[in-house]
Amino acid sequence: MKKNEITILGAGLIGSLMAIYLKRHGLDVTVYDKRPDKRKTPYDEGGRSINMALSHRGWKSLEQVGLKDKVLPLAIPMYGRKIHDEHGGTTFIPYGTEEQAIYSISRGKFNQLLAEEGERLGAHFEFEYKCQEVDFSDQVISFETPAGEKKLQAPVIVGADGAYSALRLSMQKQIRFNYKQEYISHGYKELTIPATKDGEFAMDPNALHIWPRGKFMLIALPNPDKSFTCTLFLPFEGTKVCFDKIRDEKDLKSVFKNYFDDAYQLMPKVAEEFFKNPTSALVNVECYPWVQGNSLLIGDASHAMVPFYGQGMNCGFEDCFILNELIEKLGTNSWDLVFEKFQKVRKRDTDAICQLAMENFVEMRDSVADPKFILRKKIEAKLHELYPNDWIPLYTMVTFSDISYSEAYAQGKLQEEIMDRVMRDPLITENWNKLDYEEIIFQMETAKAV
Repeated sequence: MKKNEITILGAGLIGSLMAIYLKRHGLDVTVYDKRPDKRKTPYDEGGRSINMALSHRGWKSLEQVGLKDKVLPLAIPMYGRKIHDEHGGTTFIPYGTEEQAIYSISRGKFNQLLAEEGERLGAHFEFEYKCQEVDFSDQVISFETPAGEKKLQAPVIVGADGAYSALRLSMQKQIRFNYKQEYISHGYKELTIPATKDGEFAMDPNALHIWPRGKFMLIALPNPDKSFTCTLFLPFEGTKVCFDKIRDEKDLKSVFKNYFDDAYQLMPKVAEEFFKNPTSALVNVECYPWVQGNSLLIGDASHAMVPFYGQGMNCGFEDCFILNELIEKLGTNSWDLVFEKFQKVRKRDTDAICQLAMENFVEMRDSVADPKFILRKKIEAKLHELYPNDWIPLYTMVTFSDISYSEAYAQGKLQEEIMDRVMRDPLITENWNKLDYEEIIFQMETAKAV
């Protein structure tokens, strides 16, 4: 078996970027995907798209393979959250400093760009190859194809085949494989705010728009065609406002008029889209080990997360970046060693970002509407401005830095304890600008030393 033959399962964003990295090492790469090739047979993804939010870790990975300039025209910078209250008023909360932004990018064109770059470098893409099973004893993959079942010997396999990974399912049949999946009580549905009649954005395009309503929310991200991709997050059932209770246009209109009226005025096809597009579930996946012999899980296949920190794709791209670093260091003669090292250094970080994504759901749907939360963010921004190396807000660590997710999580917990104490001051609203910021930093340094 030739060790320089690499099989990638999944031609999505992560699998395509991994193919680019591996081709740059001169390896023989073939990517298999169960879906048709969208360039030849356009197919309906069924309104399941949540726009990606590309941030530092993603850009870093793209830059390393020379793709930043090609991707930039597809992306729109968002410099903060624009919070819409129930009366149509808005509040802007910056993500970081003035120049720091996350970038809205739609999955389809981005995925096509990465696949075509992989092909340009010599990677082979095979579509309508559905992985049925992997036999690890002799590294043989069984595929279902339009021409019938095919078996393929694959010396080295990288599984980037998503949250419902076929490679992972085969690994689960091995002994001592830990696996946990958790569906949250909420689902999502894709909707659209189109461009205005004169072809402009209907709202500020340089913000991520959020309508937080306690137990549910609507978000909207801009697209280059001047539309917004909206995502409605509601509980499936059991509450006053849930998917289960929206049975007809009258129910839908009632929910939108009551809770999202300013968005509703901009959505002429909301009823058509709501009843046509599926209601999709949100899952968190944890598993270990990620390695079986010369086979490895990356991206959502090993650590699917809910989308509330905007890090799913960025984390998957960083998987590619870190795996590439290990290949550069250890070479391509000992894939089992490379893969073992990868899961050892990466697992604690992916556990941390999965947990942060779960926790941020509560912040997005509820806390961001609270004036005390907005004040808390102002205080943290001031601390970062005065002491840029001693107080880095959690969101900044995760989104705009290389600090590992696990370290960011640990630091964030210390900051949370200190900020909880600061916010207990009954006069904090009046006195926040007169705080003893040096004392807060001293508390942080003391907490780190303990």
